Amino acid sequence: MFDSQQQRQALSDTIRDFHQRGWCDGTGGNFSLVLQKTPLRLLMAPSGIEKRNIETDELIEVDSSGKVIKGEGRASAETDMHLKIIEQTNAKAVLHTHSMTATWLSNYYKNTGKLTIEGWKMLKGLQGIDSHSTSITLPILLNNQNLAKLSQAAGELVNDAPYGLLVAGHGLYAWGESLNEARRHVEILEFLLELCWREQLIARQKS
Repeated sequence: MFDSQQQRQALSDTIRDFHQRGWCDGTGGNFSLVLQKTPLRLLMAPSGIEKRNIETDELIEVDSSGKVIKGEGRASAETDMHLKIIEQTNAKAVLHTHSMTATWLSNYYKNTGKLTIEGWKMLKGLQGIDSHSTSITLPILLNNQNLAKLSQAAGELVNDAPYGLLVAGHGLYAWGESLNEARRHVEILEFLLELCWREQLIARQKS
């Protein structure tokens, strides 16, 4: 049996921490944690809620069709993305941030469809990477208000993605085999994206 209250606390703590870091200002971002695999039961932040001081009793539970089965409020329109990533990767948590860095870089590189990061020691914080002498390639999806199509496009990429992908002008999705792992992946990827952004700024100043 899962301890629902403990998991509620862990997810709300994560959301508040991400807000303090500037990764989900206002109502931005959406977050999910698998409470039960079969039948699927997700713990999520409801749509339109400010993340600054989200409380455990404000979280909702959602089934495999995106229907709210416990709590008040609507499921995020992007619940389909969470469901698709969980279905494809067997992730236990999916965290979507709206940092300025991820939003800007994903839009800047949108026409390439990818962003490659290499050589940084922090890469070792991603599951399965044990050396900085490597590279990762984050897929970049063009944003689409048709979430079914966006989710389908994401589903075709996530198995080869480094526990994260970008949506152009919209930010980062990261996941993991636990909430702690997904949170670590967000922290690592946001750090690496910040490095890329600063490299861009320095390069422009020198040119």
